[in-house]
Amino acid sequence: MNLPRILVAAPASGGGKTTLACGLLQLLTERGLRPAAFKCGPDFIDPLFHREIIGAASANLDLFFTGEETVRGLMLRGSEGCGMAVLEGVMGYYDGLGGVSERAGSFHLARATGTPAVLAVDARGASLSLAALVKGFLEFRRPSGIRALFLNRCSQPLFSLLRPMLEQETGLPVLGYLPPSPELALESRHLGLVTPQDAERLREKLGKLAALLRGTLDLDRLLELAGQAPPVEGALPRAACLTGDRPVRLAVARDRAFCFYYQESLALLEELGAQLVPFSPLRDDALPQGVHGLYLGGGYPELWAEQLAGNSSMRRSVRQAVAAGLPTLAECGGFLYLHRELEDREGRSFPMAGALPFRAFPARGKRRFGYVTLTARQDCLLCPRGGQIPAHEFHYWESDSPGEAFTAEKPLGGGSWACVHAGGSLFAGFPHLYLYGAPGFAEGFVRRMAEYRQRG
Repeated sequence: MNLPRILVAAPASGGGKTTLACGLLQLLTERGLRPAAFKCGPDFIDPLFHREIIGAASANLDLFFTGEETVRGLMLRGSEGCGMAVLEGVMGYYDGLGGVSERAGSFHLARATGTPAVLAVDARGASLSLAALVKGFLEFRRPSGIRALFLNRCSQPLFSLLRPMLEQETGLPVLGYLPPSPELALESRHLGLVTPQDAERLREKLGKLAALLRGTLDLDRLLELAGQAPPVEGALPRAACLTGDRPVRLAVARDRAFCFYYQESLALLEELGAQLVPFSPLRDDALPQGVHGLYLGGGYPELWAEQLAGNSSMRRSVRQAVAAGLPTLAECGGFLYLHRELEDREGRSFPMAGALPFRAFPARGKRRFGYVTLTARQDCLLCPRGGQIPAHEFHYWESDSPGEAFTAEKPLGGGSWACVHAGGSLFAGFPHLYLYGAPGFAEGFVRRMAEYRQRG
């Protein structure tokens, strides 16, 4: 399939990838090209930003979670009906697993998908040395996949000076620049807290960013580069519907407190026969009627603890449903919500659903961060004993009982630990699951929901 596409990369984090990628997406949207956006790695926030603020179709592409064939298949499916794909890299271009491998990094994704990379280079405090930096990136792996440059934090006079030098020294076209614009920078933020007023302000910022890029980016040349991407083919694991013509109903928590979901995981559950029924633990009185499963995703329950505690009828509804054996998947923030109580940053404790008799509290720094492989120590809701799935942990809160049903193991010998509470109707723990990494886990969940419906 022919899919025009580019990957926005940088030598290191903080190099302006997100600002350039979002500005470009906005520019392409205004031109009517309907771009698709993809984030390299397990990050929830950038895809959420792409969807909610820019309005672009967005998903994650992660080569730790899945193989190359599946990543290409996800990219093609996510680009259906779109005129171009913009892939945003992660960290530095060659940074992958454990900081010592290129696996699952931006370079790996560019190579696996045949996507031309544009390297965004910070022009502050250097001139000819930028050419040495770029040539190092070009020669570190061959072929590097880097096809063009973009200068960030660069004034117009400096761009006029650097562009001919860099093109001569590196042989790469320099597609444009972005002057220092602190007021337009897009920093990491709690997107789950975006209010309608915040969203409007962010859209206004993106409009200004796109207007600036219209005068500093050679968009026609970038589109030409994107059009030179080779044809790409991919395939997704077979996902046959398990419920016939009667889908099971899956209650999915969707509000400011619970907003972290991999769209690909939700899509897989739908393909297998689940009908997604959104609800809000903040606003609704109880779980939706007639549901056969519950999915509590990640998010920021600690920031909404008082409001969640105040919704006593919802807390009671969730507690009773879990106790009655409703198949329940709870990840990170959803896991915290199932606790008996949750302590916020100010040291105040609030009652939560109480489905698990434990206490959650702020940890000192990040307790767990990064990729893990989970292995089941016992039969449970999602898989039999020995079942494995790639996952991701990132949390600033801790539990006095994180669970022992699974073993989490870091890649490249980075250590292991016990985690997750699991049984015949429950999977609750800090890891975020990417269900395309082990479709059998999604199948197990849907089958348990179908069994629950039959018992009801």
